Amino acid sequence: MQEIQAGTLVAATLTTGLSAGLYYGFACAVMPGLARSADRTFVETMQRINTAIINGWFMLLFLGSLVLTAAAAALQFAGGGGTGAAWTVAALVLYSAVLVITMRFNVPLNNRLDAGGRPEDDAGLAALRAEFERSWVRWNTVRTAVNAAAFGCLAWALVLQG
Repeated sequence: MQEIQAGTLVAATLTTGLSAGLYYGFACAVMPGLARSADRTFVETMQRINTAIINGWFMLLFLGSLVLTAAAAALQFAGGGGTGAAWTVAALVLYSAVLVITMRFNVPLNNRLDAGGRPEDDAGLAALRAEFERSWVRWNTVRTAVNAAAFGCLAWALVLQG
């Protein structure tokens, strides 16, 4: 039972860390790079990313982090709790907040950007980008920080579990 507990906690930590890294990559490289691009390049690139990211590997990571963290917490409590259990529950709450932020803010912005199509005129592209970029970057920064905190909690739970 202890091996399953530890393995689940390691898997939860790994998937949550990968998720935090994905959002961090957007925050540090993708969005700053696109900020320097023309409106047409920005809009088309983000629309293509929005389509490409919906795949099995991403969904496994996106939802797998939640499932694995919940399983790790349940297994820890079934095994008597321990000092790492509270940190795992904190990670579960934080990662749940990442999902809420993503579904409440980032996904609707992605959908609006996609629904805007590819305007032919410069004014239409600029308006579409302006409606999307600043808000999406802000919410991505928030979910990156929250996801990193969830990862930190899981890492600390691993330390405490020994």
